[in-house]
Amino acid sequence: MNLQSELNKAPLFQNLELLANQVVEGFISGIHKSPFHGFSAEFAEHKIYNVGESTKHIDWKLFAKTDKLYTKRYEEETNLRCHMILDNSASMYYPQIKNLSIDNLNKVGFSVLAIAALMNVLKRQRDAVGLSVYSDGYHYYSPEKGSERHRQMLMAKLSEISLDATPAQQTETYTYLHQIAEKIKRRSLIFLFTDMFQANIDDGKLFDALRHLKYNKHEVVLFHVLDKDTELHFNFDHAPKRFFDVETGEHIDLYSDAVKDAYENSIEDQLETLKLKCAQYKIKYVDIDVRAHFHRVLNTFMVERQKFV
Repeated sequence: MNLQSELNKAPLFQNLELLANQVVEGFISGIHKSPFHGFSAEFAEHKIYNVGESTKHIDWKLFAKTDKLYTKRYEEETNLRCHMILDNSASMYYPQIKNLSIDNLNKVGFSVLAIAALMNVLKRQRDAVGLSVYSDGYHYYSPEKGSERHRQMLMAKLSEISLDATPAQQTETYTYLHQIAEKIKRRSLIFLFTDMFQANIDDGKLFDALRHLKYNKHEVVLFHVLDKDTELHFNFDHAPKRFFDVETGEHIDLYSDAVKDAYENSIEDQLETLKLKCAQYKIKYVDIDVRAHFHRVLNTFMVERQKFV
């Protein structure tokens, strides 16, 4: 299998906003199965009541429906600031998928659609959102804003990324995370979408860059995006294959069965180290399988938002 051919040449999505709405509506329709009973089309106008607050603004009608206390939130209140960071390097365009759809995604496709869905939720809650995109350079930065014009601009950028047929071959994640950390001045909830694959650097530099994201009292969530079946469990058929590193051009010929056990042990060690470092730096680590649904991303957002505000 030539991994360089994994770089998809067709557009990811014909209508990103429509798909993002579909993801969010599906999430809302299943919300009764989760702890977020207050999330609805009116959620932007409510927040959970905390003991000790004035009872003046409690919505008793909502209490009668949900058996939970919420207070009405007004537009002039300070809302959440959320910054999305997207790794757009070549390895994020794995795996090869001829016709990408909401149920059949590669890593960058999953990430683009997840960010668009999160932006949809942020819009409903009148929160501000910003976006950074990097690969072989820090290609795009937009600060956190809450206007519809701003959201449409970010959606257009995400759509542009989804049309990219020639992603940059290499990236220096640690370099650009440092630069992004310097850009985000006001305390924000930061979501980073990346596969954490990077050639020829020591892990210490990468961990230092992750820690830098916390420097201004930001809350950071790392969505570690992988195709778990192949990238974690190395499940390929028994035929000999040529594996290419899309970021360096190096290749190796082998039978996958011959290295499967050693590969799984090695990747598990790397993941455990990453998880421990995230715990040490108080970064929320969330493993994401591109073959799974978006509920894991959206549930994480809801939990972290409640903690943040």
